[in-house]
Amino acid sequence: MKKTDKGTPGYLDYKKKIEIIRTVVYFGIVAAIFLLGYFQTGTRLNLLTVVAVLGCLPAAKALVGVITRLPHKSIEKAKAKEIAEKTGHLTVGYDMVITSRDDIMPVDCIVISGSKIFGYTRSEKVDLKTLENYIRTMLTANGFDGLTVKVFNEYKPFLTRAEGLNNIAAVEMEDTKENEEAIRRVILNISL
Repeated sequence: MKKTDKGTPGYLDYKKKIEIIRTVVYFGIVAAIFLLGYFQTGTRLNLLTVVAVLGCLPAAKALVGVITRLPHKSIEKAKAKEIAEKTGHLTVGYDMVITSRDDIMPVDCIVISGSKIFGYTRSEKVDLKTLENYIRTMLTANGFDGLTVKVFNEYKPFLTRAEGLNNIAAVEMEDTKENEEAIRRVILNISL
């Protein structure tokens, strides 16, 4: 299994597999420790039972990671390839599940050009205004003011907007990559 970095296509599926493997291994170790203590002493009242119970804490934490990522899928490879072909001059992030205190909001892709941020989510359950406001609030809290944030739940309008931003970025040739990468890092930090 090839490692996939956060913000790249396929990250959610990769992370889900890793979390499942980690959870199975952790619970396997807990079961092995418990059974070892039981077969050595003939009773569950032993020190290894305590160790097994304490081992349930990291196992349960890994299970929470599986449960939170399970309903979310990575962006389709064809869409990711199409977006990559049309956004060569933009900063792009894929496969994010942005979490706030109240909401879990999956975002398939975000493109950043200067002070403009456009996103795409295939989920119909996401309140787009809440997502836009949350991203804007978090970016403002991290020192990025005056940004335009717009999220679409339809693919074609998003792709058209991203392609338009790419054309503008190609003509203007401004050096905003460093600032865009900083914005991307903040957005990735507020996602799973």
